[in-house]
Amino acid sequence: MNPVTAHDYAWIRTSPLFRHMTENGYTLTLVRGRSPQEVLRAMEAEPRGTGAGTAALIAANDAHRAGRHYWDDSYVAGAFEAPGEQGDWTVVLGFDGGLGVPCAQALSEGGRVVAHSRNGGIPMDLFHWFEDGELRTTFEGPAARDGSGPDELVPLMREVGLPLTPEGEHDENAPDVDGKAALLALAERLTGVHVTESLLLDATYARGLVPEQPAGEWTRVGVDITDAHGEQLYREWTYEEVAAACDRARAEADAPVVIMEPR
Repeated sequence: MNPVTAHDYAWIRTSPLFRHMTENGYTLTLVRGRSPQEVLRAMEAEPRGTGAGTAALIAANDAHRAGRHYWDDSYVAGAFEAPGEQGDWTVVLGFDGGLGVPCAQALSEGGRVVAHSRNGGIPMDLFHWFEDGELRTTFEGPAARDGSGPDELVPLMREVGLPLTPEGEHDENAPDVDGKAALLALAERLTGVHVTESLLLDATYARGLVPEQPAGEWTRVGVDITDAHGEQLYREWTYEEVAAACDRARAEADAPVVIMEPR
């Protein structure tokens, strides 16, 4: 396999397509051993035909999003086949705000799934490697890894340019590197799929409308605010406290309005 590094993905910084991806939030997922149609079915996507190029994919997604509430997470994804290690892979591009493919773990059973993403707000770049139904390595910052094998990729991560020591700690003396370009290089090391701007721009995508995912259960909510003077406010409320406050607000809203006669 070609030992690619972050340098090989320097094109992303001058790419109008990649700028659109990062500004709007995206997930790029590579799946081994599954066809584009299989992947879209696993995502429970409603078929939306095929289209040539990212321009048509973006237009289809924009048309779907037009007039919808900002909290509606449904989106149009596109999938196509590309050559890689051990055969063809399915490449899935979604302008999903960086939510990721919820069925990635299941799709990796008997194969491999590699995904990277960025949310569309405050930049948060995530990387995931699934192998045979198991999340092996995931991270936002390369020195804070999780998964069943969080240190397995450390040698590769160092080779592509991520600033890590041999022990997997942050290396303050490492040269500056484009972190997003390094993630793309790492994905290629794991898949053999060389992602280029032209590959994404010119592919014929099988398209599908991915439904909004059900919200997960939660037990508490927190607010973390730092004002202009550097003062920090942090407060947490439990689910029970939030529910009780909602009940009080509903009761007050439903209470009869009493108008007092002036004396």
